[in-house]
Amino acid sequence: MRSCFLSIWSVIDPFYYFFSRLMLIDKSQSNIFRVRLTKYKGIDVILSDGTVIKKNDVLIKIHLHNIKLIKEMQHIESAVRRGLLIYQKTCISMPALAKYVNDHRKADQIKGIIGITTLHKGVERLGFEAVEPANRFYRFFKKLTQIPILYLTTSQFSFRGIPPSRYLFISKEKLFNSYLHK
Repeated sequence: MRSCFLSIWSVIDPFYYFFSRLMLIDKSQSNIFRVRLTKYKGIDVILSDGTVIKKNDVLIKIHLHNIKLIKEMQHIESAVRRGLLIYQKTCISMPALAKYVNDHRKADQIKGIIGITTLHKGVERLGFEAVEPANRFYRFFKKLTQIPILYLTTSQFSFRGIPPSRYLFISKEKLFNSYLHK
C-alpha cells in the first residue's frame, strides 16, 4: 500500500511543484529545499538576534523536498537514523539557501526564512527558532497535511501520534553569518 501511495505521490509532485510556485535553489542531488517568496501573515515574532518579523514582511518560505527524502529513507527502519539523514541533508543545503537569498533580486527586502514542519527537534543547532503558530485552525490544517508524510515515514502510524507543527524562523543576517561563505 505504501509503495502504491509513493508512486502516486511521485506523479502528483511535479504538478504541486508547478502550481505552488516553488523553485529549486540548487539542482544538485544533495539539496532538499524548494523555496518561494512569501509575505508573512502570522503574529509578530521577535527572534533571538533582535529581528522582528511582522505581518506582510517578505520572507523566503522553505519546503523540504519530501518525496525525494521519503524515497531515500524508505529502507531505513530506525527513526533516529531517518532524523539524522534529514538533519545532514539540511546542513548540506543551508549554504545554497544563503547564497540564493544573497543573490535574490529582492534580497534587500527579505527579512529571513520561514518554514513549517513537525520536524522541529534540534533545529536550534541549524540556527532556526521554533515558534508555535497562533491560529488554532491553521495548526489543525497543518496536522492534517502531515498525515501522508507520516504514513509513509513511520512504521507505527497513529493519528494521535501526529506531532504539532511549528514555524521555523531564521533571520537573513543569522543565515548569512552561519552559512554564506562555507
